[in-house]
Amino acid sequence: MLPTPEIIGASLVRATERFALELTEPQPRAPDWTDFEWRMARGAAVMHGVSALLAGRLRWAGPTDWRDFLQTQRQQTLLRHRRIAVVLHDMDRHARAQGLAGVALKGAALHALAIYSAGERPMADIDLLVQEADVERAAASLTSLGFVETGANWKHRIFEPKQLSAQALAWKSAASAPPFGEHEDYPIKVELHTRIAERLPVTAVDITAQIFPLDAAAGLNPYPSRGALMLHLLLHAAGNMCNRSLRLMHLHDIARLAAATTAAEWGQLSNTLSAAKGWWWVYPPLALIDRYQTGLIPAQVLAEARRACPRPLRRLCQRSNLSSVSYASVSIPAFPGLAWCSTLTERVRYLRERILPDSTQAATRKVAAAELWALSSPWTHMPQWRRVLHWLFRRPRRQAPLYIAQAALQRPPR
Repeated sequence: MLPTPEIIGASLVRATERFALELTEPQPRAPDWTDFEWRMARGAAVMHGVSALLAGRLRWAGPTDWRDFLQTQRQQTLLRHRRIAVVLHDMDRHARAQGLAGVALKGAALHALAIYSAGERPMADIDLLVQEADVERAAASLTSLGFVETGANWKHRIFEPKQLSAQALAWKSAASAPPFGEHEDYPIKVELHTRIAERLPVTAVDITAQIFPLDAAAGLNPYPSRGALMLHLLLHAAGNMCNRSLRLMHLHDIARLAAATTAAEWGQLSNTLSAAKGWWWVYPPLALIDRYQTGLIPAQVLAEARRACPRPLRRLCQRSNLSSVSYASVSIPAFPGLAWCSTLTERVRYLRERILPDSTQAATRKVAAAELWALSSPWTHMPQWRRVLHWLFRRPRRQAPLYIAQAALQRPPR
């Protein structure tokens, strides 16, 4: 029997904040945690995607099971990275042969810039951006590489390997429990984008023009600049903060890139922020970075972003920490993104769409319902009217962190 959600949530918060500290300023001593708390620490590390990072960062050892878990996760992350590198190479080769230009996004770009070394940062999937006119050719190219389209939402189309191993098929159908955390045998998905946008929370913020290179050549291209990559990471983090699904890995991506950004590059980004007053969403992730690593973000950039941010959202940022905007917060509030609405019209639209989801949100939920944590969750299959009643009269719990907590308690570290 699982402990209460309140106990699980408190342990996840404790581990989340400790890991945020460790990645910023490694501590000399291990925390004094119970066996249950160490298991929840494994869950938090997986939830935030930082197990492999912690393996090379911590100055203390901790219990034997904890050490074994981190080393295994680092090894599996490295093995999976090698598989992903092969897929990226094949995608680049096919795209060059077909005269097709694309951009390998986020994790692939960070590795290409040597922001991370192999085995440090996990990659759940490969994100590929192509122009709208080329999307069908890109889809055909993925099909020729052995992928099949399995779903879509308003942001991207999802492709998975057509030939799955027997083990992967068993995991996908929930016939057997998958390994806990990273594993090299998990299927490598490709998410095909034609634009880079996030709904914050109802109006889409689109930065595709800043991401796709004007002089893109056939094959997989880098971002036009480090500033463009930074903008994408910030927008991705903002979207996850708005939905309270931010991961420590998202913050660490920004911090690593910020540490490698020159004064001239910061100046270009600051000038862009000054000229584009609509980029109010940059401040929340920057403010969160500044909370944990004060001084890493130049004061001028932080000030420019803050001035563009609406006052209600600035106030929310003052009292937010990583735990409050991540899955470490195990409750489901009725309207988590309300402070992100900048006008009365947006607030009304947001309230309406939370109560009566449109077709876009329904498609997004359908994709989420295929995740392992959602397959057996009553909340996933609950009618909308019952969800609304739960919001009004109960405190519903988020199934993803509880699923991870249960896996951390029931499965061995290896």
